[in-house]
Amino acid sequence: MSLSDHPRVYGTAALAVAFIAGICATLGFKDLYPELEARYQRRKKGSRRSSIFFGPVSLEDHEEPSTTSVNRGSGIVDGIEGTIGNTPLIKIRSLSEATGCTILAKAEFLNGAGGSPKDRVALNMIQVAEEQGLLCPGRGDTIYEGTVGSTGISLAVLARARGYNAHICMPDDVAIEKSDLLHHLGARVERVPVAPITDPGHFVNLARSRAKEHTAASDTPSRGFFADQFESLANYSAHMKTTGPEIYAQTGGELDAFVAGAGTGGTIAGVTKYLKEERGLASLRAVLADPQGSGLYNKIRYGVMYSSTEREGTRRRQQVDTMVEGIGINRITENFEAGRGLIDDAVRVTDEQACRMARWLVEHDGIFIGSSSAVNCVAAVVTALKMPRGSRVVTILCDSGTRHLSKFWKHIAEMGLEDERREQDEDLLAVLGIQNLRR
Repeated sequence: MSLSDHPRVYGTAALAVAFIAGICATLGFKDLYPELEARYQRRKKGSRRSSIFFGPVSLEDHEEPSTTSVNRGSGIVDGIEGTIGNTPLIKIRSLSEATGCTILAKAEFLNGAGGSPKDRVALNMIQVAEEQGLLCPGRGDTIYEGTVGSTGISLAVLARARGYNAHICMPDDVAIEKSDLLHHLGARVERVPVAPITDPGHFVNLARSRAKEHTAASDTPSRGFFADQFESLANYSAHMKTTGPEIYAQTGGELDAFVAGAGTGGTIAGVTKYLKEERGLASLRAVLADPQGSGLYNKIRYGVMYSSTEREGTRRRQQVDTMVEGIGINRITENFEAGRGLIDDAVRVTDEQACRMARWLVEHDGIFIGSSSAVNCVAAVVTALKMPRGSRVVTILCDSGTRHLSKFWKHIAEMGLEDERREQDEDLLAVLGIQNLRR
């Protein structure tokens, strides 16, 4: 006789299950399963710990829930630090179609702390300082940095998240929205006159001095920590540990060129070192994207650090003579030097080309970026045109255009680019004034 012939059997079984469940509820689940209760308490205790990582962590790498800040199966990360890294690699359709290559861009503006690749750098510099005892949460320590914006914003966010103060020194010609944002993030901001690096009043030198003065003060146990993004090797190593591996994984190791600008030089050095040295992509072309007024282009192409704006009587700014912020420099930093020998070529990009590229990406791809990202994209196009059709070129989208409204995007409007009606079949190379040598 089958069970289907006796429906009462199902009812009896259901009553038995309900009875057992009632016992569990009465006696307490933890009393029947002491081991599970112990595991629950360990997880609860462990959730108070700080486990810092770049982006989502694979739970398969952690045996005990207490050692990770991600709840099993939930995808929850612990704090703002957990939103850093694992940014998407997107295909820019219009640039790919125009060049016959696949142009991919790492969307670093989607990092969740400060919204730029500097999130990776800031977190790594803080972690290294903590390991060395230079920073201690709750002691009243202050992080000092000289920056044109992005690194300062990332440091300000992470400083608050980890129990520190932030003091940012920046040139007074930087877009005002950057310093406004820093104020809202609780940082102290000093906007100082633009000066050469040899001047003690240069924004980087001033930040270093402020940190020394803080530490030397006898009226407080707190310390001042100078992050030193230009020379700290924690900068390029952050990209070697995270950005490079992510690009390799996202492309399956199939890429032909990597294009990036250099301010501190950390991104291009770290990513290139990982791809060429750690992964053995010897045929990969590493290309520097350099704005007008920067000397790095000539350093890579001809071995001489020089820009035509260095000629006496021609210089408009004491720093790099460009409206582009975040990349371009007239000295060699420790971070750039770490990867300089691996860089194969350089592309110089004018301010006008950067402006036209930024507007092009809005019109054709819905991508709204800042000035350094626009320089990267122009250089990616130039690089692609020098390579066989079908090649893969990877570059970086550093930050959103919302941080460049009062300067870069204002200039784009003044050029009349926002008033021009764009045609879908217009020629990108003609817009940028680039000659296609690959016919």
